[in-house]
Amino acid sequence: MNWKNILLVAASLFACGWASTPAAAKSPPHTIFHVNTNQKLIALTFDDGPHPVYTMRLLKILDKYNAKGTFFVVGQRAKWYPKVIRKIHRKGHELGNHTYTHPPMRRVSARRLKQEIQQTDHIIHALTGTYPVFFRPPGGELTHTVLRESARQKHPIAIWSYAQDTQDWKNPGVSKIVTRVTGSAKPGNIVLFHDSGIDRTQTLQAVDRTLAILSKRGYKFVTLSELMRHHQQ
Repeated sequence: MNWKNILLVAASLFACGWASTPAAAKSPPHTIFHVNTNQKLIALTFDDGPHPVYTMRLLKILDKYNAKGTFFVVGQRAKWYPKVIRKIHRKGHELGNHTYTHPPMRRVSARRLKQEIQQTDHIIHALTGTYPVFFRPPGGELTHTVLRESARQKHPIAIWSYAQDTQDWKNPGVSKIVTRVTGSAKPGNIVLFHDSGIDRTQTLQAVDRTLAILSKRGYKFVTLSELMRHHQQ
C-alpha cells in the first residue's frame, strides 16, 4: 500500500471515529505513524521475523550501539524459532504482533484476522510471559476490518513514519537504504526494516551504518512503547 493510499484511508478512519481507541484517554492513539517529541528518540522496527540467522546477527548490531528495537513477528515463525523470540525479549527489545501467517489484509475476513492476531498473541505470551502491545498489519494495509479487529483485540496499530519505509526487502543497495533513513531522520520517527527474507545482508549493513551516523547526531534508539512514553500533546 503506498503512502498516498495509507493517508487517504487514515483520514477516512479518523472521520468516522475508528482512529481513536475507546480505552482511557491516556492510551495510545489507535493508529500510530509518528510520535510527537522534542527528544532525539527514534524507534527502529523490524518486520516478518524471526529469522534464525539474520535476526540473531541484527541483535548483535543493536547491542553494539546500545539500541533497542521493536520486532513485529509472524506467529508461525515465532513458533518455529522460539529461541530467537526469547533472546529478543531477554535483551530488552519489544515484540509486536504481525499476524500468524502474514495473509493479505485486503482479502482477509474479520474472523480469520481475529484468529491470526490471537494466535500470535498467545505464542508470544507463552514464550516470554508478556503480550504484545502493538499490531502491524502486513504491508501496512489499513482496512476497516484491520481497524475494527485490532481495536477489538486492544492493539494499537503501528505503521511507520512518512519517508521511513526503507524498502530494504528490495535490496536496493546499502547506501540507498542508509540515505533514506538518515536523510530525513527526525525525533519521533518510526523506521521500517525487515529481518527475514532470502537475503537480508544489505539490511544488516545498513542498520549498522545508520546507527553509527545517527548516534553521532545525538539520536537514541528505543522501543515503540518507550517512544510513546515521550509523546507530547
